[in-house]
Amino acid sequence: MTNSPQARRIPYIHQNHGEERYDEFAWLRDDERSDQDVIDYLIAENRWCEQQLAPLSALQETLYAEMTARIPGNDHSVPFLKAGYWYQQRYQQGDDYPRWVWRKDNSQAQWRTLLDCNIRARDAEYYELGALEITADHRYMAVTEDYLSRREYTLRIKDLREQKWLPTVIEGLSPSIVWANDGQTLFYIKQDPQTLLPWQVWRHQLGNDPSQDTLIYEEHDDSFYVSLTSSSSEQRLFILLDSSTVSEAWAIDANNPHLPPCCVLERRANHEYSIDHFEEHYFIRSNRDGINFGLYRCTQDDTSEQNWHEVIPAKKDRILEDFQLFNDWLVTEEREQGIIQLCQYSLHNGQRYTLPKQAENGVVWIGHNPEVNTTRLRFGYSSLTTPTTTYEWDLNTHQLQRLKQVQIPLYDEHAYQSDWRWLTMRDGVKVPVSLVWRRDCLEPGKNPLLVYGYGAYGAVLEADFSFTRQSLLDRGFIYAMVHVRGGGELGRAWYDAGRLQYKMNSFNDFIDATQQLLQQGMGDSKRCYAMGGSAGGLLVAGVSNLAPTLFHGILAQVPFVDVVSTMLDESIPLTTGEYEEWGNPNIKEDYEVIRTYSPYDNVCEQAYPHLFVTTGLHDSQVQYWEPAKWVAKLRKMKTDDHQLLLYTDLDAGHGGKSGRYQAYVDIARECSFLIGLATGEWPKS
Repeated sequence: MTNSPQARRIPYIHQNHGEERYDEFAWLRDDERSDQDVIDYLIAENRWCEQQLAPLSALQETLYAEMTARIPGNDHSVPFLKAGYWYQQRYQQGDDYPRWVWRKDNSQAQWRTLLDCNIRARDAEYYELGALEITADHRYMAVTEDYLSRREYTLRIKDLREQKWLPTVIEGLSPSIVWANDGQTLFYIKQDPQTLLPWQVWRHQLGNDPSQDTLIYEEHDDSFYVSLTSSSSEQRLFILLDSSTVSEAWAIDANNPHLPPCCVLERRANHEYSIDHFEEHYFIRSNRDGINFGLYRCTQDDTSEQNWHEVIPAKKDRILEDFQLFNDWLVTEEREQGIIQLCQYSLHNGQRYTLPKQAENGVVWIGHNPEVNTTRLRFGYSSLTTPTTTYEWDLNTHQLQRLKQVQIPLYDEHAYQSDWRWLTMRDGVKVPVSLVWRRDCLEPGKNPLLVYGYGAYGAVLEADFSFTRQSLLDRGFIYAMVHVRGGGELGRAWYDAGRLQYKMNSFNDFIDATQQLLQQGMGDSKRCYAMGGSAGGLLVAGVSNLAPTLFHGILAQVPFVDVVSTMLDESIPLTTGEYEEWGNPNIKEDYEVIRTYSPYDNVCEQAYPHLFVTTGLHDSQVQYWEPAKWVAKLRKMKTDDHQLLLYTDLDAGHGGKSGRYQAYVDIARECSFLIGLATGEWPKS
């Protein structure tokens, strides 16, 4: 389109492994976010985007009204009990953020406000509460908060007895924090100021200036991420170190926090484990005997592997994903053929019970259970048609009680149909697909089809509920999730089959599954759309190069598209920690693999689908210049007159706007793009 913004071209050449890569739009990178030429270009793109979408403004307003009307005005979580106090999260009508309240475990006690995030977020363009932790004596509360959407958190501490914030302010942190049992010692994680990698664990003593804090652990391998957690026994605090394929945990005595941390089990190649402490034993979920993990127990005094005792063996066809300990019971999340099942095991005789399934096509998970001295398990359930539901299961009597289901105004669950299908790919592998549609709108071969995917980091794309999706379903869309290789739906082998040198499987799965759905009548081939965010944005952007005629339109949200250049730059946040996911392009073999699919490097002179691309100026995970450069290059190379839109949120980062209501401004805009295309009412020729 002749009036669209045109980024200026400045010659720049990357030279790697004997290849020259021309990058005329490299100038769009501005680490400080202060170059006026860059800002002016992004603003120009935003104006163009708003101008082109202007005919859809009434639809956007309608969608926003629909979506926000489905948000329960006054809402609250199911209260949970911890150390003699009940806690609850509450929303009031019109609130963007929750209010945390608490009261003593006493029927006469009154609920009191612990933290009102609306007050904390006042006058801020963005707000996120990273963590809220309270001392064992309930005297102090520590919080980590992000006001920039760059995942750089600030620590603050409040004296709950005096109802005043202490002067302590520590910036540049990862969100996780833990208190020792003395109620005076707090542990936190500093991030590298350049790469934002969490790498140092510090100990803070109440009353001391942060300059007096003590460094207790530093991670020197920048492929590892550092986090903190506490054990079920409340006797151990853990420093957790994880890369894509290796784990290590260090334990801190919660009663003697000034003692140095001890390594529970040293890292070794391809060994992943997670850990808990209970009744003077460590429980360790490990892949040492199989890629789908088993569970082991050892004494706290001798954690060497030869002294591990098998609790649950590793199985070939069942993945042990998580576990939680109670006084007499062990509860697990186990996934088979992509479907999660909750199981309980007796800690005394190993007897196994399976909790009843809520439905075939949903997702179930262990809920928040901070007390181990109980027989009641909280768990959650959701599906593509069922809103999030909280249940309580009695581990002794096997009685089930529904505590709460999110109430969606004017929603009829029975009006919608979901399905789980296995489709055969070009190499013979069967890939699962989750589908949902409105029953009375289904017309085989005639519905618009929206295909969604992710396929990275071993993350599971769960088939759970979304009330924003309802606006598309009610307008006749069929929604499909393709669980491509690279995700974790079928275990570690599924993840390995879609990363590093096998990454092309993710793209092929997405293409093949879409084609088969259309062949099965699950959508109109002329009204087929793709959507993905972050690594899923890489997926759909890559597909736009590989199969440009398959989709009528593509929505790429904060897409990771400049893969070669990003993975070559160790100064960019998250790069080195991603080598085990994408490869290290400093190595020629890895470079050549990445080069084959990197969307920015493979833009060519051809027709592309209608494209709507989003990003955030302060995104620390996918830097804004990746989608900006990609759009600029597409404008130069593509041979069609289809819409190409870039919208940059100048106040937000990777997750977009914060708050219950503000996020739907962006979602309504994106959905209007899809609906406008599907109805043929936009764009006008």
